[in-house]
Amino acid sequence: MAGRWRDGRGRLIVHGEGAEDGSDGAVVAVPRVVPLELATSYRARTKGLLGRHGIDGALLLSPANSIHTFRMRIPIDVAYLDRHLRVLAVVTMRPGRLGRPRLRSRHVLEAAAGVMAGWGVRAGVRVEVVERE
Repeated sequence: MAGRWRDGRGRLIVHGEGAEDGSDGAVVAVPRVVPLELATSYRARTKGLLGRHGIDGALLLSPANSIHTFRMRIPIDVAYLDRHLRVLAVVTMRPGRLGRPRLRSRHVLEAAAGVMAGWGVRAGVRVEVVERE
C-alpha cells in the first residue's frame, strides 16, 4: 500500500507479467525498475512537467486523480493508480488537453509518450515506489 512520500527522487518498480528466464523455459516475474521523481507537495504537483522538454523516467503526482497538459511541450503517457498502486488506466495525452478525473485514482504517474508500454505499465499491473534515502 502507498505510504506518505516526500518530494524528491526514487525508483518505480513495475511488477508486470513474467518472462522466460532462459534456463528451463519457466516463466518468472521480472520487475522493471524506472527512475522516478516524486511530486507530493502542492507546489511540486502544480509544476509537474510544465515547461520541460522531456523527462528521464517517470513523475509521480500524489495525491492526484486528474491532470492537464496545458502549457506542456511534449505528449505524455498518464497512468492512474489506485490507493494500492494498481494501475486503473493508461492514456496518452497531447499538449493542451484536460484529462478526465478517475474516481478511484489516488496517484497519477506521468512519463514521455510511448514509454509506459515498454515498461509493462497497463491496467491491472501493480507498481511499487521506493524513495531514495
